[in-house]
Amino acid sequence: MEKAKISSYQLFVLMFIFLHGTAMLVPLAIEAKKDAWLSILFGMGGGFILFWIQYRLFVYYPDMTPVEYIQKIVGRFFGSLLCFFYILYFIYLAARVMRDFGSMLLTTFYLETPLFIVNALLFIVVIYALQKGIEVIARTGEMLFIFLYILAIAGFVLIFVSGLIDINNLKPVLEEGIKPIIKVAATQTLYVPFGEAAVVFSSIFPYLKNNYKTKSIGWFTMCLSGINLAIIMAVNVSVQGVKMTTRSQYPLLTTIQTIQVAEFLERLDVFFMFAAVLGVFFKVSLYLYVAVSNTAVLFKIKKPSQLVYPLGLIVLFLSVIIAASYPEHIEEGLAFITSYVHPVFQLVIPVLLLSIAFLKNRKQQNY
Repeated sequence: MEKAKISSYQLFVLMFIFLHGTAMLVPLAIEAKKDAWLSILFGMGGGFILFWIQYRLFVYYPDMTPVEYIQKIVGRFFGSLLCFFYILYFIYLAARVMRDFGSMLLTTFYLETPLFIVNALLFIVVIYALQKGIEVIARTGEMLFIFLYILAIAGFVLIFVSGLIDINNLKPVLEEGIKPIIKVAATQTLYVPFGEAAVVFSSIFPYLKNNYKTKSIGWFTMCLSGINLAIIMAVNVSVQGVKMTTRSQYPLLTTIQTIQVAEFLERLDVFFMFAAVLGVFFKVSLYLYVAVSNTAVLFKIKKPSQLVYPLGLIVLFLSVIIAASYPEHIEEGLAFITSYVHPVFQLVIPVLLLSIAFLKNRKQQNY
């Protein structure tokens, strides 16, 4: 494990940017139609539970990385096998996020540029950051966070001033009842982005200077991010309506493109691009960092930086071959990954690990 420490504020910043990542770009929870924002809030509530599970495992084994305490909980053989699958899981998700980034740029701005070239540019920046370590990544996030938030507030104010928001597009609330909202929350927003953050940051917890603040920081960040994402989807639907938001690949970009103030401020695509590049950069970096650090611990590699290039190249090439087209990429994510893979790695396995850890620790206390 890298000998590094990050502050509580830096953990908050990294989690905040990670949670927004690609979630604010796509039509999140749009299957709930006008109540998409409610599905995000319900998913956030479930995310608190997933985060608490990871936090409790960390409390039981505060001096260990997930790779170490998983082996301790279920044994060296099964633990090593389980950790290896988690590493593959992180690599795959890093490739998916990188593909999201490349597809977005090709669809909206660089129509004639090969996907590999666009992803390779992101790959170079990510590799450079990972070579510097988690402390540099955290300080970079700390530096850019304020600017990102100012842009977000400015964008919302401009949308409001432009008179684009039509609250009637959000009415009636609960038009089809509560069941569709809960279904979308339980099958989508619970896992993306809240469950993702819980699993990824379980490997970042050991780097935190003040461990006792882990739970409060995690819950606060999830709450703030969930509210922000709910507002973003509510704004998208109120500006474009449900049908347009559903058809749009990147509804936030479409919303921003409609901004027009006094025939002077318009086409503020740079707001979207800046947020998108930052979110994707940090999300890919953290996924790959966790994959690298866990691999180093699992295979007892003293210099984790040696793994950055080989694992990074795997992510780069996987991001290109992961799907033949963007619609196939999205369908794969919704139909298979979110329905089958995420629940196993974010819910089923952590619950089993926590149950075994609870029983083992209770036995030890009895003795």
